[in-house]
Amino acid sequence: MKIGYVRVSTTEQNTARQETLMSELGVEQLYIDRASGKSVDRPELKKMLAYAREGDTVIVESISRFARNTHDLLDLVEQLTEKRVEFISRKEAIDTPTPSGKFMLTIFGAVAELEREYILQRQREGIAIAKRQGKYTGRKPISHPDFDRVVQFWQDGSITAVEAMRRLDMKPSTFYRKVRHR
Repeated sequence: MKIGYVRVSTTEQNTARQETLMSELGVEQLYIDRASGKSVDRPELKKMLAYAREGDTVIVESISRFARNTHDLLDLVEQLTEKRVEFISRKEAIDTPTPSGKFMLTIFGAVAELEREYILQRQREGIAIAKRQGKYTGRKPISHPDFDRVVQFWQDGSITAVEAMRRLDMKPSTFYRKVRHR
């Protein structure tokens, strides 16, 4: 069976280009993640890995859609190999059953990781320049119009901290930091 895996980094990005390719390749089962590739902790990736069986072929548009660093890429491909599942990356023309395919996989994985590091470096440099010019002030602070009232309920013992965080839709670290600095 041909299994396709598609990934975009955010919910706003469009998967149509990758989905069209998968359709053209005759993919029978498709998994789509809308999550960063920096982690392999992606729901559809996990489902795909669990679903793939001996004799199946997993197809991706490019290795950057599958993994963002060489270690994760090689680990994921090893998981597939152990199940006797082939891996094909269309953009890089990688086909893992062949020795040259395995070699190219390692090379392209290293290149993808290097590219990611360059992107992050350029991003850091751009932010540093913007800060020096006074154009970058960081993320907008999280504010809630009922914050003081909800915190007062919590401090009075009327509600728990968990309930206060739920009402304010805040994570514990944000909640306690804001309480400390109010």
